[in-house]
Amino acid sequence: MYPNLILGQTCGMPYHKFLYNKVSLIGAPNFGIMGCPAGYYNSVFITNIQDNRSNLIEFKNSVFAYIMDNSQSGLATAFNHTQKIGFWFSNRIIIGGHTKSSKLVANGQAAIACLDSVSWRLLQRYSLIGEKLKVIAETKPSPGLPYISAIGYNSKIHFYAIKRAIKNLDMIDKKVLGIIDLEWISTDTYLEVLNPLSSATYGD
Repeated sequence: MYPNLILGQTCGMPYHKFLYNKVSLIGAPNFGIMGCPAGYYNSVFITNIQDNRSNLIEFKNSVFAYIMDNSQSGLATAFNHTQKIGFWFSNRIIIGGHTKSSKLVANGQAAIACLDSVSWRLLQRYSLIGEKLKVIAETKPSPGLPYISAIGYNSKIHFYAIKRAIKNLDMIDKKVLGIIDLEWISTDTYLEVLNPLSSATYGD
């Protein structure tokens, strides 16, 4: 339990694995990701723009950089996507951040990484790293990273306060953040997402 938590945000995979029965769910930000329902996002597999491979399975034995074992966007979605086409990356390194994994791919120290489409949009917009990378595949949409609070707080008050705050952002801030609105996504919806439940699942 987290009795002093007024407001926080977590990744979908930790929410599914550890938190859903210990916190109150408030809602998920809507970043207006093309091809995704409101409040959802997908992940993109990125590789170096100089890499001539065009099929994801061609990277099976290459170095895959990812953020952490409990990452929905960087690992679970990648695992679920590749399993459906019959493989999993055999050579993986944990790097601790989407920007870090993107830098490794841009610099040729890793061949491929997977990151959420919001981070990818920001990299393209605000970093030179994005110019050295390209998308080779996309995952299906997942519920967005939820805002949470301690059990006992009125989540509806939180929801409408955040929704109003987003609405009242000036246009410059909205453009920088890329945020459009706040959406309600149920706990059951998060629990329906296929999340491998232990690092052992990711074995070769």
